[in-house]
Amino acid sequence: MTPLPWLLVALVVACTAPAPRVRAEVVFVCEHGAAKSVVAMAYFNKLAAERGLDVRAVARGADPQDKPSTSATEGLRSDGLQPSLDPPRPLMAAEIRSSARVIAFDCNQAAMKALKGMDACWDDVPATSDSYARAREIIRAHVSAVVDDLVAHGSSSPSP
Repeated sequence: MTPLPWLLVALVVACTAPAPRVRAEVVFVCEHGAAKSVVAMAYFNKLAAERGLDVRAVARGADPQDKPSTSATEGLRSDGLQPSLDPPRPLMAAEIRSSARVIAFDCNQAAMKALKGMDACWDDVPATSDSYARAREIIRAHVSAVVDDLVAHGSSSPSP
């Protein structure tokens, strides 16, 4: 038998197989994309994985700084989580359109005012450099509520 029939079968299977499910994103945005959004992303991804959600979070900044915050990365490490060491990235319009949720921090700051109308704005979180433990506890409580809501609504993909 020539290899051609097997190639055709492989192509037919590849073309008719369902597309892999795309994981929806939750976007956390803080002013510099280096601290609060990074902590929120780490805890969201941990809780979502533990709850079996097919959703992941990313951290973005309205005015990104060059590198992640030392207080956030050291705090996450001490919590047993692996912080992202990637440079903070800016929030893109496509991410707003395609995400399941966009959650901003400190919407009264000049750089953040445009995000006031997003899904949520968490203005009650102190700077991680002032009190990482306090910031983490407030972020973790907020993130837990978001995960609970996604589980309750079976929502792991963006709304149309």
